Amino acid sequence: MSSETVQTALKGKWALITGASSGLGADFARDLAGRGANLILVARRADKMNELAAEIKAKHPEIEIDVIPLDLAVPDSPDNLYAQVKAAGREVEVLINNAGFGLYGMFMETDWARTEALLQLDIVALTHMTRVFAADMVTRRSGYILQVASIGAFQPSPTYAAYSAAKSYVLYFGEALNFELRPHHVKVTVLAPGVTKTAFLEVSGQKPTLYQRLVMMQSPTVVKIGIDAMLRGKTSIVPGVFNRLMAWSMRFVPRRLAAMLAYRSMTLG
Repeated sequence: MSSETVQTALKGKWALITGASSGLGADFARDLAGRGANLILVARRADKMNELAAEIKAKHPEIEIDVIPLDLAVPDSPDNLYAQVKAAGREVEVLINNAGFGLYGMFMETDWARTEALLQLDIVALTHMTRVFAADMVTRRSGYILQVASIGAFQPSPTYAAYSAAKSYVLYFGEALNFELRPHHVKVTVLAPGVTKTAFLEVSGQKPTLYQRLVMMQSPTVVKIGIDAMLRGKTSIVPGVFNRLMAWSMRFVPRRLAAMLAYRSMTLG
């Protein structure tokens, strides 16, 4: 797909973005609107999404935007969301499964309710969302799905044990689904960012370490890389040269050593 086609492929299509109230989700909305896509914004905070919708409409008045406040961590929320989208007559051509959060700390010292909510949102809701919206894509024989994982998916990560394990699931689930759905002309891409300048660390309960400050990427850059990869049908993408090198090198490192390296990068400085 040429650069020009990548920029125009989504014009007039409907894109649904979860976790759309801030951070990567908000930048996904801005980038997709710039490519001419109509937007369905989904997150818990209606006020933030309405502010974002007003900002985008001021720059792209031709874009249609639906705002749906919803907590996807609640079981059956994906089914409820799908029903609302269908009732509005929207055909979702692009699904951005971005909603999720991390939880920093030694596993036995973290609150179980928060860990359970993390697993529900980062794994169960993502899988459920994929299932209900991919069905229409398969029937139409067209569609794009972008699963947001993390560079933590490539190694065991003490202090982010549950989160990195959840993102490993997202990585392998997305790559397998790309293979399964390719004959139906549905493209599934996994975006695995490294440390990105969003509220992720604050929500996780961590102050940035020296390593994290040195390798931190800007959110709009990560988003553009992810969407371009999705439109080109790439199975997965790790933004940033250093991040790609680190993810690639983990296949040669014993897991015990990988866990130690991850622990040090998450705690020193």
